[in-house]
Amino acid sequence: MQYTHFGSTGLKVSRLCLGCMTYGEPSRGKHAWTLPEESSRPLIQQAIDAGINFFDTANSYSDGSSEEIVGKILRESLARDQYVLATKVYFPLPDLKGGLSRASILQSIDDSLRRLGTDYVDLLQIHRWDYDTPVEETLEALNDVVKAGKARFIGASSMHASQFRQALDIQQQQGWARFVSMQDQYNLIQREEEKEMHPLCLERDIAVLPWSPLARGRLTRPWGETTARSVSDEVIPALYGDTEEADAKIAERVAKIAEDHNVPRAQIALAWVLNKPVVTAPIIGASRAGHLEDAIAALDITLSIDEIAELEMAYQPHQATGYK
Repeated sequence: MQYTHFGSTGLKVSRLCLGCMTYGEPSRGKHAWTLPEESSRPLIQQAIDAGINFFDTANSYSDGSSEEIVGKILRESLARDQYVLATKVYFPLPDLKGGLSRASILQSIDDSLRRLGTDYVDLLQIHRWDYDTPVEETLEALNDVVKAGKARFIGASSMHASQFRQALDIQQQQGWARFVSMQDQYNLIQREEEKEMHPLCLERDIAVLPWSPLARGRLTRPWGETTARSVSDEVIPALYGDTEEADAKIAERVAKIAEDHNVPRAQIALAWVLNKPVVTAPIIGASRAGHLEDAIAALDITLSIDEIAELEMAYQPHQATGYK
């Protein structure tokens, strides 16, 4: 496994972060395709055995059961200082109104720590921008969470670059804990973050954690082929439903280069993301052992300048999605 510094912090994280949305009780929340504890355990253990030390979940995943499952397995497998644990706050739960008010943030972190079975998280991220709460209220509450020792660092996810810059500037002006990471949607068929967000992250030494680096699996299989998750995942049409023709051309190039390297398509699509200097650690999902194997193998793939150009040349500007 390869490791890297986490933005401007002293943390060192694996170049792959295991996204834990897949792990949660199917009967809780909105995603029937999630895996209960007995099915999640071997996959999380596989990641640990491979040297992955960075795990990302959220309070809203499977109504909190993702945090319960992930926290339990990590506690049983590793000492607390051997892994980096991230969670998120924003979306509502049956017993949480949601949003980024002071009340919601303070309740959410306490609930997350209880479910995770830990005294602190390494990274607490705001899952989305809250248009109904003054940003100063949100940022001061997050600062208080850090001062209380309940989160070592704070991060953000999926917002406009102008919003992120505003938040960073307020944090600097007030002397509050600043965002050290940005978890944004970034893959070969959604590259809008290259225009403003990624230059800002480079400027401010912000760790970039792309979610959906394989475009929800669309870059890993023949175009148009479906899976049980892709059919039931209501988010996919909102993210990629308007750009089918342009995206299909990119997927064809992924398939061609994968054939040239004699590797699965997933490895090429992920190798492209890992090749970008701004990227710290892509968030990878794994519902079977082969997903992790492909992700780990992608770390050792070197794409030529010509191959990168071929993968990128068919890209057409997309509507930025995933902000709310």
